[in-house]
Amino acid sequence: MKTIKWIFLVAIVLVTSLTVINHDRLSRLYTAVTLFEAENITGHFLNMNDTFNSREVNRAGPVFELPPSEQPITLPQEFSFEGLSLSVDEFLNTTGTNGLLVLHNDEVKFERYYQGHSAQGRHISWSMAKSFTSALLGVAIDEGHIKSIQQPVTDYVPMLKGSGYDGVSIKDVMQMSSGVKFNEDYGDFYSDIKRMGRIFAMSGALDEFVASLTREREPGTLNHYVSMDTQVLGMVLAAATDRSITDYMEEKLWHKLGVEKNAYWLIDSTGMEMAFGGLNVTLRDYARFGRLYLNLGNWNGEQLVPKQWVLDSWTMDAPHLLPKEKSAETGLGWGYGYQWWIPAEGEYMAVGVYNQFIYIKPDQNLVIVKNSSNPSYTEPDNLSNDQSLEFFRLLAKRLETKIDSSVASVSAE
Repeated sequence: MKTIKWIFLVAIVLVTSLTVINHDRLSRLYTAVTLFEAENITGHFLNMNDTFNSREVNRAGPVFELPPSEQPITLPQEFSFEGLSLSVDEFLNTTGTNGLLVLHNDEVKFERYYQGHSAQGRHISWSMAKSFTSALLGVAIDEGHIKSIQQPVTDYVPMLKGSGYDGVSIKDVMQMSSGVKFNEDYGDFYSDIKRMGRIFAMSGALDEFVASLTREREPGTLNHYVSMDTQVLGMVLAAATDRSITDYMEEKLWHKLGVEKNAYWLIDSTGMEMAFGGLNVTLRDYARFGRLYLNLGNWNGEQLVPKQWVLDSWTMDAPHLLPKEKSAETGLGWGYGYQWWIPAEGEYMAVGVYNQFIYIKPDQNLVIVKNSSNPSYTEPDNLSNDQSLEFFRLLAKRLETKIDSSVASVSAE
């Protein structure tokens, strides 16, 4: 009787365990499928670690203060876009703005939170994470972990041999020119990026998904936006340093930037970070990262990211990387560097889906950060990325005009 009783108890424990495991997977799958629905999107974007596995990137040391300006700016009432006048309030509302911060000359000229976001809240980066991953690659190369960006990624990640990434150089992957076949349409339920999301939610391994992708064209010939290119960079980084991305970022950036709060990366069932979009950071700490790049990788006298790497990051060094007509293949249509978008000379951006931005204009010492949860992002002919760029340019122009006016005033005296 005792044997039967123990078998019965073990069976109950196993059934219960399987139920809990499947419940967690189904919960993640449900979140993945409904992630971008209007009634859920903001809550999800502010609390990604409630459903998905994650790993903390711990901060350290004193906070580097971003003081409020004694001359803050007010937002304009409207701005011009393609010959039409757009209400700024309506633009901020329709793009699902959660946070907006303007950092100019190391002073916060504007900072505001919307829809439940707060200064302590950590917001999903989506593809802004690509620019962080790029920074860490630059550090790893400088430290000698990676010999050259001309090396094939398979030198570091042998499991990619036989895949679409077999023999592709780190540089081509860095510049979204891998030649790998991939559909990045977030509005298509059956696209590769949506399929990846469901696999991730059901505890699939990102590395295995990447290794299943195939070649479509010759590498280095077309700037075709493929998020998995950045995941490959994450795999190279982890293999070359023999450390997790979280651990490496913690030491090289988060312990040195004077950030206010821990960040966190979403991770898959094997512990691998979602290098292409799983980083979650506060609005102000996104601005601190922007300030690092604004200062060519130098943080108050310490070179955290190699200067040349930062310069190369916003350099379009081949014809296929130049701005082009927007399409499903080319994405935003802007120029591209080392995991940074380059709309025009003199400005560059980290950009995430559903309207996440770190806009940098070096000649004005300006960083603008916008976190959003735009439920209309995948609608046909959505222009929110282009509208956001024009909005940032308007803010830059207003700051420039304000500076010119103050200089003229001082000169007159």
